Formats: sequence, C-alpha cells, structure tokens
Amino acid sequence: MPEAVALFSGGLDSQLAVKLIVDQGVAVECLTAVSVFHQSSAEPDEDHPTARAARRLGVPITFIDVSSDMLAMVKNPSHGLGSGMNPCIDCRAFLLRKAAERMAETGADFVVTGEVLGQRPMSQRGQPMRQVVREAGLEGLVLRPLCARRLPPTIPEQRGWVDRDRLLGLEGRSRKPQIKLAAELGIEEYPSPAGGCLLTDPGFAFRLGELLAHRDADVPDVALLRLGRHFRLDDRTKAVIARNEAECRRLESLALDGDVRLEAAEFTGPVTLLRGNPYDENLRAAARLTAKYGKGRDEPSVAVDVTQIGAAEPGRITVRPADESEVQRRMIRRG
Repeated sequence: MPEAVALFSGGLDSQLAVKLIVDQGVAVECLTAVSVFHQSSAEPDEDHPTARAARRLGVPITFIDVSSDMLAMVKNPSHGLGSGMNPCIDCRAFLLRKAAERMAETGADFVVTGEVLGQRPMSQRGQPMRQVVREAGLEGLVLRPLCARRLPPTIPEQRGWVDRDRLLGLEGRSRKPQIKLAAELGIEEYPSPAGGCLLTDPGFAFRLGELLAHRDADVPDVALLRLGRHFRLDDRTKAVIARNEAECRRLESLALDGDVRLEAAEFTGPVTLLRGNPYDENLRAAARLTAKYGKGRDEPSVAVDVTQIGAAEPGRITVRPADESEVQRRMIRRG
C-alpha cells in the first residue's frame, strides 16, 4: 500500500484532499504545523480542532511547532511578504521541507496538499507552486488532489498509486465546488474560509510590524500580540492590558521573569503586563493606564499593586488614572 504525508490545516480543502487520497487506498498521515501565528489557541492535543478533523477522516496526525521558524521567515523573507506580514512562499517551501523530512522518517512515498491553483494570490499560482516544490527537493512528489488535473501528472499518478481520473481540476477562489463535494463525501465540519494565519490579519500584522520596528522580538513577545490592548511606553517597553477575565488569565500565563504585573488594589479592573524596562516612569505610566481601564477610572487617585515576576516582594504605587490624551498617545493601533 502506498503511503503519503499530508500537509493538513483541518480546513475544508485539506480535509477534501486527504479524503480523496484515502478513498483510493493510500495510507495517509497528517502533518499539522502550529505556531503563535495561527488563529487557533488550542493546545495541539487530541481535542485540537485539527486533530478532531483527522480523526473523523480516520487518519493519524502529527503536530509540529514552527513558531521560531515562522518568526525567522517574517524577519527575513526570501520571497517577500504578502499584503500583511505573511511570507507565504517561504512558508510553503518550509512546510514542504518538513513534509519531506517526515517522509524520510516514516518511509512514505509522496506528499499531499490541499492547494487549489489560483486560490491564493501569492503562493497558489503556477510559478510559485512549482518553485516551492523544487526548493523542498520534492519534484514530482507533491500531489494536489483538488487541482491535479490542471497540473502535470506527478509520480504517484504515473506509477498508478492514485488514479488521476478520480482527482479534480479546480481553479480559482470560488469554494462552491468544494462545499458541494464535501456534502457528497460526508464532510460536515470545517472552519470558515477566512484562513487561520494571523499574519494576514491587518490588526495583528500592524502590531507585529510595530514590535519589530522597536526590537528584535522573540516568540514570547509575539504571543502577547494575540490579546489585550497594547501601549508603547518607550522604544523597548510595552504595557499590555487585558480586556476581559479570560485575557487576564492568559496574560498571566505568558508572563516571564522580569515582566511586571499590575492590578488596581481596591477597584475591579484588568491585569496589565509590562515587558521591557521597568523604570519608575514606565511603571507609573503602566499604572495610570491600568487605573484608566478599571472601576476607579473617575477617582482622583488609584492604588495599583506592582509585582515583578521572579522578585520576592510586591509593591504598591498610587497614581492618577490616565486621561484620554495619554491613552491616545501611547496606544498601538492602526489608523
């Protein structure tokens, strides 16, 4: 029985691609990349949405964390960025190389992807689709079942591992054919077509660009971009203020030694995380902003508890809540 590694996002296209190949008697293993740049914040375990999708298809799944690799590509993209901060061509070549590595580990015969010719303006055009295959060293071994009949036959088709006549010839951005096929094949659960990559989201891309303009950020810095209100205190220092209780818990879980946690002592309000230089003026600015977003915003002064992560004793400072001009001056946002 031939074996394949499928790059698997859990979206409609990747589910269809795997289903079309499994139904031809090929043993498929799904390979799923997760990172701080993906929409889903779920842990990569058996309850992850992508794991559930693979389970419904009856195929095993392996997760790989590519956060550091993705950040390196964003900082130095060989093939440029898309409309946001998305290095789509670099990313595609990288994922194919990971699939090639997995092939070598497991003895699989070829790679499957859910790409559709013409669906994405940067990476799913003829020339870049050929280019990423060459860069990954997988010439002839990448099968794209949804658009295969618009592309030259691959080795799996030539050797009869799969029947080309049972593959599709889709092209373009319409999803109507995929939705129709999903109904025919019994695939009922799949995410919306908005995409799972935060690098294409204008708000996230703006925050990331602003961060990289001020410092050589690492993965924990990027993880903070997913939540809260962000304020620039100086070139190396930011305050991130949670917007709800869930974000308060998440913000605390992302705190590193040296970060500073702030929270109003006597009024209900958000948790703030300061990362960078915890100098007195930065602490006071973060405290003013913390007070501004709590129940004590209209008080003449608010006591704010200040705890440096990893330090022995917390402190407390009393500040006047920030006024709207300070909020507007320091907030990081588009437009």
